Amino acid sequence: MTRLIAVFAGAVLALAGCSEPPAGEPLVRAALDGSNPPEAKAGPSPTPTIAADSACRAMTFESVPLTVCTADPAKHRIGMANLGADKQPFASLPGLAASLDASAIAFAVNGGMYGDDLKPVGYYVENGERLKELDRGDGSGNFYMKPNGVFFGSGGAWKVLGSNTFFETVGDRPQFGTQSGPMLLVDGKLHPEIQDNGPSKAIRNAVGVDGAGKAHFVISDAPVSFGQLARFFRDELKVANALYLDGQVSSLWDPASARQDKGRVGPIIVVSKRGEQGE
Repeated sequence: MTRLIAVFAGAVLALAGCSEPPAGEPLVRAALDGSNPPEAKAGPSPTPTIAADSACRAMTFESVPLTVCTADPAKHRIGMANLGADKQPFASLPGLAASLDASAIAFAVNGGMYGDDLKPVGYYVENGERLKELDRGDGSGNFYMKPNGVFFGSGGAWKVLGSNTFFETVGDRPQFGTQSGPMLLVDGKLHPEIQDNGPSKAIRNAVGVDGAGKAHFVISDAPVSFGQLARFFRDELKVANALYLDGQVSSLWDPASARQDKGRVGPIIVVSKRGEQGE
């Protein structure tokens, strides 16, 4: 285990998260069928100011402002976080930030679907320990819009795969992993139930890994449709597989720009900086 990961893990264990988390958000947060759920009524967020040394950048796609944060295997490591030392969920990015040295963090985002207890729904691996099994069952809501998928990796090798493909092809347990859904892109094609630009729009975020192995985390700063978000990954970021992370609760912590969204979240994806020697 590298020194940086050890520092990150030690910091998480040293400080507790939220001591009394209220009930979490419901699993179903958005609709793909063209209906307008409550999240679609959220107003646009102010366009953030991004620092020059940030791993994030502002982009616009079809008049929708987006923030794109890129994790580079040569510069960053990726891990998951959900519970503090008291076994209670951090519940928010400020809750997580209180337990970490911000100078070691490139950025962090909400990391997938979760239940009422703020714990992950589906496959979840943190620091090499599998805490939840892969869920290939049926159900209602975004998570069960097949195919759903897994964002995972070890060291500097990161991938997004559909859950069935992950089950059939991945034998070794990764260092981190989180299951969410639906897949926005599968082998360069939009999810079969996603329209090019459906009427349901909301603040949303997702992740995809490009051909060079860089992981791109995109959060909209104004309501965006599933189709727009999917096509942005495909057409602008040149990503073949992209995974939806969540809707109204989409949140970003970018220490370099002092952005720290306060939405309630379950699992969190933490992108930390490598040392000068690649540690």
